[in-house]
Amino acid sequence: MKKFNLFKEIIITNIHSLHQAINSSKLFGITVKGDIQYEPFVNDAIFIYKGKHIPLQTSALMPTKKPSLETILGKNYKVVEDEDRVLIKAFSNWQEIIGFNTPQASYDDTTADGVAEFADKDLEDIGWHATEFNINYRTLVELLEEKCEGTLICIEQENPYQFSGLGFLSDNEQAKKILFEYCQNEIQKIMNEDENYKKENLTEDESEAAEFFHIL
Repeated sequence: MKKFNLFKEIIITNIHSLHQAINSSKLFGITVKGDIQYEPFVNDAIFIYKGKHIPLQTSALMPTKKPSLETILGKNYKVVEDEDRVLIKAFSNWQEIIGFNTPQASYDDTTADGVAEFADKDLEDIGWHATEFNINYRTLVELLEEKCEGTLICIEQENPYQFSGLGFLSDNEQAKKILFEYCQNEIQKIMNEDENYKKENLTEDESEAAEFFHIL
């Protein structure tokens, strides 16, 4: 998966397209790729901004100054205009970015507890059964991030260490195959090497998990 660290990334969008969206008074979004989208949004798009601009009422007696792009997008965005481009730094608006991206995310890694489930039912079945053999979600997520196509949008810094992220898989079938085979191999190894996990010593839930992974 590609890591998109908002502490480091600058989103670049077209200034004319952005002004058109602002002047439309419609709800629009800016994706991590800098594309401008309107409702209904594409399901797999990842946004760094969602909103609409409602201009203040003006009169000839009390004209108002045209607001800057930074004012329109919000104080948590840093904006630089460069000819026909707009360069945006969005990390300060991370909490809102979480809110409008979580419904489309494959998994949520934004809390201190880490990943607790997968959004896709088939992936969640794998994760749930794997825990019976002490294979945790963190292990599975690291495997997905190493082996699968997709995007991890996050804020991450080294000192002091800080991380919060949302994962978006491009191909759930690919992810399912990778996780299933990994868990199948690991559980087979555990059952071969650990006396507590010999077939005759398995609990009902452990047996069900082993059957799920086609080991029993």
